Amino acid sequence: MAGWANYLVFIVATGGFYALLALSLNLIWGGAGMVNLGLAGFFALGAYASALLTINLGVPIIAGIAGALVVGAVGGYVVTMSTTRLRGDYLAIVTLGFAETIRLIANNEIWLTRGSDGISGIPGPLKAALGGWFNVAYAVGTLAIVGLVWFLLRRLDLSPYGRALRAVREDQQVAQVAGKRILRFKIEAFAISAAIAALAGALYGHFNSYVAPDIFQPLITIYIFLAVAAGGVGRASGAVLGAYLVIFFLESTRFAAAAIPGLSPVQHAAIREMLIGLALILVLRWRPQGILPEQVPPAPRPTPTT
Repeated sequence: MAGWANYLVFIVATGGFYALLALSLNLIWGGAGMVNLGLAGFFALGAYASALLTINLGVPIIAGIAGALVVGAVGGYVVTMSTTRLRGDYLAIVTLGFAETIRLIANNEIWLTRGSDGISGIPGPLKAALGGWFNVAYAVGTLAIVGLVWFLLRRLDLSPYGRALRAVREDQQVAQVAGKRILRFKIEAFAISAAIAALAGALYGHFNSYVAPDIFQPLITIYIFLAVAAGGVGRASGAVLGAYLVIFFLESTRFAAAAIPGLSPVQHAAIREMLIGLALILVLRWRPQGILPEQVPPAPRPTPTT
């Protein structure tokens, strides 16, 4: 397969991983109104969990991915239970600290994660049988998983459960007066969100056959926040669209920065980060509701009584 074709396949697959992370963030931020700056940590949890299960224990890949979902959900449950009395900025700080803790553990616990060397040789599904078509098949499969997660979250959003989450987002006290169990909704939403982020990590690991601590920098979380903000907070379709727009923008700035003569690679990277920050500012300034704003369905009209 030609180099440009491999590059496009890589973009499609990476966009799928980012789309899952964006759907994860959109559920917890756009749905329940909770800020999670620890996406990179749950992303890493899923990648390492599936890698260790398939390499060290020899479990099937599908079982490794399922294990990553469980590990992510448990991690989300633990984080939520440890921050039950925190709101707003304090919750964001705790989740950011959680992500950095996961990255530091992966970097220092060599006996488990091989430290900064990372884990290589992560198996891919049907990789030997597919040969050169593995990347294409994996990218298509990732898109199918993104579509399935989008469909499930869309159904959840339109259900009474989704309306209860939005009630918690808008005003917790009013929702509690209405009889909603605020803590239960927060825990469940955070656990589901963390499981989706861990799923993205597991898929990433099996696609690239390698994971290392340096991959899971906090910058990933910033990219996903940009994706959700650009696509439309509170709307699953906007999260997917925003993820692919961010990937397109990241790759575009790579070529744009490299075209500037007389700069070192470090300066090119700095220009890319400046352009990304500028893009976030412009989105929040000129399109704060996103490309696809949230569409809140009207409340059902009461049935007239006779």
